[in-house]
Amino acid sequence: MPTLSEYSLSGKVAIMYTAGGNEAPVLAQALAEAGADVFTIARRQELLDPVLAGLTQFSGKYAGKYEGIAADVGSGSQAELKRAMDSFAASHDRVDILVNDVRSMFAQPLADISIEDWDQVQSRNVRAAFVLCKELGQRMREQQYGRIVNLVSILAERGMVNGSAFAASQAAVLSLTRSLAVELGTSNIRVNALGTGWTTAEEIPLEVQREELLVRYTPLRRKGHPRDIGPLMVYLASESCDYTTGQAVYVDGGLNAHP
Repeated sequence: MPTLSEYSLSGKVAIMYTAGGNEAPVLAQALAEAGADVFTIARRQELLDPVLAGLTQFSGKYAGKYEGIAADVGSGSQAELKRAMDSFAASHDRVDILVNDVRSMFAQPLADISIEDWDQVQSRNVRAAFVLCKELGQRMREQQYGRIVNLVSILAERGMVNGSAFAASQAAVLSLTRSLAVELGTSNIRVNALGTGWTTAEEIPLEVQREELLVRYTPLRRKGHPRDIGPLMVYLASESCDYTTGQAVYVDGGLNAHP
């Protein structure tokens, strides 16, 4: 992904958290290609491994460091958060960018959702975003600079059958984004949400995609790909994003334009 010079992240240090899904490797690569050091925190090791594997192509090509740790920072365990922060601090003394990919999907009818299910979805998505925004937002305050990008689904502002637990988590992260933008703005910290529609990291031929009803309902008649998200994420993480904060910007193929 070519990066415009004004959106360069050269010399910046980014932490990316992933709660799940298969898009994180491409998003981490977008940060790396823009010039940032990338430290990934993944909820499980199997989510971390593809991210680190995808970043190996940049080793030696750019000056950035690409490291990470598997830590369930949304679990409520202070030990997990401390382990992640200690690992990060071993090679970095500042953080400029926080990207929270908190779109761990869960779909069940209301009657089938247990309290444990509900708590787990909120933990993966909302609590993890809150914990990292709190911890790293304070560090950004001390250095008087920071960019926070929270990736959310369009269900943050829409409803879906069988989607109540997941949609509630996305709405909570969007509300958190707006509140933190107000609270942290005077410390030169910009906080925005990057909203996505129906996306996949798979390379699916258009004619196959268009057999699905939701694709035909999407104005651009295809699913999104992480490559569609990366450029806007880089902008929101850059110094050029100076007068945009508290916003939800959607890359959704036009889905949110539907009534």
